[in-house]
Amino acid sequence: MYGLIFALLVGTAAAAPYMYEDHIVGGSECAAHSQPWQVSLNIGYHFCGGSLISSEWVVSAAHCYMPPSASRISVRIGEHNIFASEGTEQWIQASKAIPHPQYLSATTDNDIMLIKLSSPATLNQYAQAVPLPSSCVGTGVMCTISGWGETQTSVGEDTIFKNPINVGVRRNGCRLCVYITVLGKHSCRNSYPGDITNNMICLGYLEGGKDACKYDSGGPVVCNGQLQGIVSWGRGCALPNSPGVYTKVCNYNSWITSTMAAN
Repeated sequence: MYGLIFALLVGTAAAAPYMYEDHIVGGSECAAHSQPWQVSLNIGYHFCGGSLISSEWVVSAAHCYMPPSASRISVRIGEHNIFASEGTEQWIQASKAIPHPQYLSATTDNDIMLIKLSSPATLNQYAQAVPLPSSCVGTGVMCTISGWGETQTSVGEDTIFKNPINVGVRRNGCRLCVYITVLGKHSCRNSYPGDITNNMICLGYLEGGKDACKYDSGGPVVCNGQLQGIVSWGRGCALPNSPGVYTKVCNYNSWITSTMAAN
């Protein structure tokens, strides 16, 4: 799992997120347009994922923030094959990018960001908003994580963002889905002693084999039809005793709704 600030992390074993491409390990190609809320964030190339939560707003990871101007971000909606023109796409520029005011890059706490579109997306069968959680997800619930990109397990000597500076997506360009379960707090914290806050959840299997990976940052974790997580960080990709760590969206419902109302 590689990071936006990879160059700053070389030689350290500090925690940091999964950015600048979307990669799923241990999954398979999603049914076309089965994740109509998922978007690709672009600055001339795909660098992070996100989730459409209304016709005007996308939620992603704060570590995907690209200063100085949100207007350089193009949001690609309605995609399945990121390399093909399918006639279902909408390209809309961002007008605002609002990272959580208490996001801490050193700990990856509060790793959530809202992006306002410059014009509303047309909601249809290819572009739909995913509901925010009505309650926090429980241990053992099966969830879907999706993204574009590599499918290989990564040997992770460092714990870093899931969006490296090296750009590239899986060769055939089709979105992948992986189905994994929510781990309990004990297993999550044992995997990353001292690094897990109350704003994070772990998903995956302690034996490894299935995970989000490089470039999946900001993408959705959908459980029972609700957005419960945002791809954030982890150690390697799909390695034993190294589950993926995700922003716990249910903790941010109030911030999301109040921020959208104020902007």
